[in-house]
Amino acid sequence: MIHIAQAIIVEGKYDKIKLSSILDAVILVTNGFRIFHDPEKMALIRYYAKTTGVIILTDSDTAGFKIRNYLKGAIHDGTISHVYIPDIYGKERRKEKPSAEGKLGVEGIDKKRLLDAFAKAGVLTDEIPEKTDPLTRYDLYELGLSGSADSKSRRKALQKKLGLPDLLSAASLLEVLNTMMTKQELSQLLETI
Repeated sequence: MIHIAQAIIVEGKYDKIKLSSILDAVILVTNGFRIFHDPEKMALIRYYAKTTGVIILTDSDTAGFKIRNYLKGAIHDGTISHVYIPDIYGKERRKEKPSAEGKLGVEGIDKKRLLDAFAKAGVLTDEIPEKTDPLTRYDLYELGLSGSADSKSRRKALQKKLGLPDLLSAASLLEVLNTMMTKQELSQLLETI
């Protein structure tokens, strides 16, 4: 598995599934044009831009470039890298007909071309072993961050301490925490709050 330190932004869940099969990275989904009206997701993207940097990987059609340009204008601080997939005409296997412009999206591009696109963009990659002990929902429960009367306030205090967006759901927080720390480090941090 190839490790990418930056968070990768893609348009849809099938793009995320495709990338997750070949890359070890935080992958954020814009849900297409919904990103234009999703302040929580934009706050998370801005957080990653400032901390790890973000890589924007959208389809090479008009909609993909509209989303890419929106993100580029909406992220004011931090690092943005752009990975572009080639224009390849065809249709994804799961679809009955090609897209309006007839181009394959991220989900339809083969592994080699995707990795070539990352290499061309100069995104640094390295091989790493898979994380053997990621944080789980149960860990959040054990640490009092979910499932109890004061868990929401504890999550908010943790998010404030870490400089994370206030609107993160417990599931989004779990994803972010897995990129930042181990269970032991989280437990020690919670003792200070």
